[in-house]
Amino acid sequence: MAKGVPLIDVKDITKDFEGTGGARFRVLSDIDLQICEGDFIALLGPSGSGKSTLLRIIAGLARPTSGQVLYRGQPFSGTNPGVSMVFQSFALFPWLTVLENVELGLRYAPLSRQEKRDKAVAAIDMIGLDGFEGAYPKELSGGMRQRVGLGRALVMEPDILLMDEPFSALDVLTAENLKRDLLELWQMGQIPTKAIVLVTHGIEEAVYMADRALILSRDPARIVSSVAITLPHWRDRKSDPFTRLVDELYSILTQHKDARQTPLEEASVQSPRKMTLIPNVAAGAVTGFIELVDDLGGKVDVYKIGESLALDLEDILPIVETCRIFQFATVTSGDFELTEIGRQLADATVLERKTMFRDQALRHVPFMERVLWVLESKRNGQMPREFFLEILQKSLGKEDAETQLDTLITWGRYVELFAYDEDSKLFYLEESDATDGTSE
Repeated sequence: MAKGVPLIDVKDITKDFEGTGGARFRVLSDIDLQICEGDFIALLGPSGSGKSTLLRIIAGLARPTSGQVLYRGQPFSGTNPGVSMVFQSFALFPWLTVLENVELGLRYAPLSRQEKRDKAVAAIDMIGLDGFEGAYPKELSGGMRQRVGLGRALVMEPDILLMDEPFSALDVLTAENLKRDLLELWQMGQIPTKAIVLVTHGIEEAVYMADRALILSRDPARIVSSVAITLPHWRDRKSDPFTRLVDELYSILTQHKDARQTPLEEASVQSPRKMTLIPNVAAGAVTGFIELVDDLGGKVDVYKIGESLALDLEDILPIVETCRIFQFATVTSGDFELTEIGRQLADATVLERKTMFRDQALRHVPFMERVLWVLESKRNGQMPREFFLEILQKSLGKEDAETQLDTLITWGRYVELFAYDEDSKLFYLEESDATDGTSE
């Protein structure tokens, strides 16, 4: 599809969120992006990198802290008049029929009731649900429900269709069918949409569908790379050009680079975002992956090993990043290679592994060292969960802080750095009695 005039201009967008005590943390920084007619763009990045936040800002569902979004060269207030959005969850009203759910997209359109009905029926036919107009969501499969969500978005005849991981809640076969149907509608010009932006955690999905992939870093998110995907449709996933592109995107995503600090971040000297945050991944997954790589000679291509294990980006990147954090491996241009201590870990006993993880955690995960220091500083060796949670919330926000603290607790217990009592919500040293519920 030929490229046309600019539809969306994202200019120097920054997004901050406010944490506990008024502290602010940045999730998007210096985002510049132009979406033109004919664009099919895939947004890729680590989990929590701000992809969905960026999509919501483009849609006008969230406001940036600074910068602006222009639609056809003009600013807008409220929601973006030129976009429709398809969400990961089906977001259907269970008490409405398929026809009524699709019609909802035209709720504020200046059309007569019959015109709205005619457009909704046409959209339902286009997405392959002809005959199901009177069905309710509970009567539909997951794929059919997502088609209803797509129909509701398309009935508005948007210039830009925004899709936030729309296939992730579907089984593999259903997702493949829906992807192919959407691509066919797009390639044949059977939908009014002039551009599509897809948030995905699947690199193969991005290469199969999009014509450009934008790679986002995290903490905060910046666009670190834009990769053109010029393969003609329909694309063969097993062809060499396809696999080379997938491998290139994996290389970019797994290449660790220290992010530039913004003035906001530089001012937050005690911010845990300047510390190393541990991905939410189990120790067993890390050790199992290291053992496998060691058996394969100590060095693997991340994309190829992910494909062999049927692991997508969201599955394999946390494992790879955890190995890198603990310095059990290095990652260069998409190649994962065990370090000497990584090879030692592969051959170690269970108890030896715990000791090695503990030593590496204290060396390379400063917040783990901080937790231990606090507990050792207390006469009773205890500290409430809320104390550490508040520290993390100042830079991560409540939800991310909870997730990170739970991950730290899991790792701390595994390496026997400290213990945690779920009932009393207390961190404590093993030699300390956590049942008295006291803390200084």
